[in-house]
Amino acid sequence: MTGVSVQYWPHQVLSERTIPNESKGLSIPKFCTKLSPGCEVRLLVRVALYLIPSKNAQMRLGILISILAVALIGTTRGAVTLPMRTVFKGQDRFEQLVVRAKAENWKSLPIGERTAVVGQAMVGTPYRSFTLEIDNRVESPSVNFTGLDCWTFFEAALGFARMLDEPETNWTPAQLLRYIEMDRYRHAECTGEYLSRLHYLEDWLYDNDRRGLVTDLTRSLGGVQVPHSAREMTSGWRHYRYLVHNRGLVRPLAEMEAEVSSRPLYEIPKSRVAAIESRLRSGDIIGIVSRDGRATSLRATSHVGLALRTADGTLHFMHASAPHNYGRVVIDTRLTNYLYRYGSDTGILVARPLR
Repeated sequence: MTGVSVQYWPHQVLSERTIPNESKGLSIPKFCTKLSPGCEVRLLVRVALYLIPSKNAQMRLGILISILAVALIGTTRGAVTLPMRTVFKGQDRFEQLVVRAKAENWKSLPIGERTAVVGQAMVGTPYRSFTLEIDNRVESPSVNFTGLDCWTFFEAALGFARMLDEPETNWTPAQLLRYIEMDRYRHAECTGEYLSRLHYLEDWLYDNDRRGLVTDLTRSLGGVQVPHSAREMTSGWRHYRYLVHNRGLVRPLAEMEAEVSSRPLYEIPKSRVAAIESRLRSGDIIGIVSRDGRATSLRATSHVGLALRTADGTLHFMHASAPHNYGRVVIDTRLTNYLYRYGSDTGILVARPLR
């Protein structure tokens, strides 16, 4: 579910994930973020006062100012540290969505329906790979409305839908980036480090469900446990810009993958999806589960999109389709039919947005 330039499944290019840097001289802010709110500044001041002789008042003042500045940067909730022109692309498209949201009163819709409406408004957006690989070192929340992959499509639709709960004056790129951070990163916080990113869909679902942002419906809809492996990124590390520039990240990445793989993975077998389609709603997040290679029983999450129920009652699969298929965001066929289009697909997982 993390995306590489080599296709592990015959019907899609997976969504690209960025790999940030572990260093960049961030040790003080990294330390600060582990303390309770407000205490990190006081603690750093006390340390400085203890270490610097009181007779050297000028040195004390200069170092204290530096420490306070670094501490404040380190404890800033928003994690955008790159220029806005780098982390946010498609301003015109964003403004068009805002105009439609106001004119059509999207805010009045329940969060799921609202997410689906935003997704529909993005139909036709070109598929674009590697939109999240925006820097060789720095990890930051980002949005690109000029091109979407499967992950960033559902993520942008959901983030925009959540943003509409804010007063209209807060319908801004900066506010959307905050909602993207809440969704995309472990514990809702981008620390600037690689492991703060939720790179695998099953890990995303685990973390977002735990935080009450979505609910995992897979088991209640008849999901069964399947053998599972999250290993795509370490196997294909050469295809990731951040890993190529930061080889030291491969080992912690493997440890993260091992943790994800240790949790049970449930799927609704595609043979049972037709029977539960009536229980799905527009805006439900549909994760596709596939065989992890032809000669194995292991499963891996491979694609993701949104459910969309049209006026005739049919539940469609809406997603960003790879260039060798449609090459853009589309409202595809009925979900069940989509699953039988590809022999490698074995089932789905379902997450419903709660807020």
